[in-house]
Amino acid sequence: MQAVRHTRHLLTTELAQTLAYSLILSRIDYCNAVLHGAPTGTIQILQRVQNNAARIVHQAPRRFHAKPFLHQLHWLSLHRITYKLAVLTCKVRSTSTHSGLSTPRIAERACSRTLRSAAIPLLDKPFIRTDFSKRAFRFSAPTIWKSLPQSVLISDSLTVFKSRLKTFLFN
Repeated sequence: MQAVRHTRHLLTTELAQTLAYSLILSRIDYCNAVLHGAPTGTIQILQRVQNNAARIVHQAPRRFHAKPFLHQLHWLSLHRITYKLAVLTCKVRSTSTHSGLSTPRIAERACSRTLRSAAIPLLDKPFIRTDFSKRAFRFSAPTIWKSLPQSVLISDSLTVFKSRLKTFLFN
């Protein structure tokens, strides 16, 4: 990150943004499923790294608040983990490309009666024995899926889903 900060004055904003994403944010995004449910201290460290990357791209001093810069760059703050897990869950539900994740890992909720909420595609949350199990994909996917509003869940395509999800998380 320091290398980008020292050479930032030589770069255009678009190139600085690309460098920040490829060198810094791609490593934060790696294994987001494992970071779901991680201790708050770990998440705060990653948030500070992302905030510093946004300040570097905008050539702002270190003491400036990073939230406006994150918003201008369309970078999600702490919601990156939720976004990535929700998109992965949507892909698992809609395609068969993730066959290793789909059938045995997450299951659709089966209702024995007709309910008003039956039109909303919800997932079953499995039984867990330990708190560490809450970080597994099969538990975190239904948890995140249930927290999303109906307008996001009933999206027709993955592109519409991503757009509505990002709008929901920005607000």
